[in-house]
Amino acid sequence: MLFDRPTDDILYDALVARDAGYDGFAYVCVTSTGIFCRFTCPARKPKRENCRFKESVAQCLEAGFRPCKRCRPMFRIGGGDPVVTKLLKCLDQDPHRRWRENDVLALGYDLSTVRRAFKRQFGMSFLEIARLRRIGQAAQALTQGEAVINAQIDAGFESGSGFRSAITQLFGAPPATLQGATLLKADWIETPIGPMMAIACDHALHLLEFADRPALPAEIARLKKRSGKGIVMGRTVVTEQITQELDRYFAGHDEGFTVRIGGHGTPFERQVWQELRSIPVGTTRSYSMMADAIGRGTAVRAVAHANGANQIAIVIPCHRVLGADGTLTGYGGGLWRKRWLIEHERRMAAGEAPRCAPATPDTAQPAYGEGAA
Repeated sequence: MLFDRPTDDILYDALVARDAGYDGFAYVCVTSTGIFCRFTCPARKPKRENCRFKESVAQCLEAGFRPCKRCRPMFRIGGGDPVVTKLLKCLDQDPHRRWRENDVLALGYDLSTVRRAFKRQFGMSFLEIARLRRIGQAAQALTQGEAVINAQIDAGFESGSGFRSAITQLFGAPPATLQGATLLKADWIETPIGPMMAIACDHALHLLEFADRPALPAEIARLKKRSGKGIVMGRTVVTEQITQELDRYFAGHDEGFTVRIGGHGTPFERQVWQELRSIPVGTTRSYSMMADAIGRGTAVRAVAHANGANQIAIVIPCHRVLGADGTLTGYGGGLWRKRWLIEHERRMAAGEAPRCAPATPDTAQPAYGEGAA
């Protein structure tokens, strides 16, 4: 662990310099690709706004990122232990496999030895790592337009109930153990640019994010801690409302969003989010314009941070904020979606017909400048 954690700017400079001194102490998670790397990875370095820095492999996996196939960060840290190396190779060969204790025993390993080795190296067991890899594969398949049943099979889940159970574990304890408690409910909402996860109570929407957002597991954990409520799969009247409003939005109807939003965030963040909601459909602003609009002209970086902390995508339209030169900047749902949403709203404001075909990273046509990841 890093006892005195350097700033992200220092970490990014070390990443660009391929500083080997950070190997094993820090990792970069790249939001545009969904992978995490060592600082010495030979791949082209990502843009600063696409980087999230973590102190352990466990944190990277829990945030939904996959290990890079070039620098192989998990093999690097576990390279000195043949048990770890062998099992990680098995996992890489078949990341969809649903590993059980009997599978480890069949390879001739002692369960307690394996558990201690992985806990020592990664802070989690081999079975926990395998589970996170499978869920990540499932989420990726869903966002690429796969049917739920296909994602379930590809992820190595034999039954629909087992697949749903694995996803449910991201949100909280099983419903039976939460009887009498106030719960938040999570469910999928299909959109032309991929499924979204909506978490709501009976009165307000608390989270709306694209299902492949790498930070989604961490955001769910933060929501649980902040609200003090369990989260289970299910729908509420608020879920139904936001589904209908999103349907109208994607159909090209500029009727706005009236769904009630939970009161999360700091007072400053809420001020920024309110200003975001005042940006008219079909227009964009820069971070400096946002800062000026709330009377905090020197707080451009704080405004950008608040923009990134938004957990209610589209409804709180952080996608309408561009860089000072008019180019696309970081977006948790992916820059291709940001580009698609801006173009969709431009057409909406101009009274043009909306796009009908589902968009993907390959089919979404550029409308604004975008550099390499």
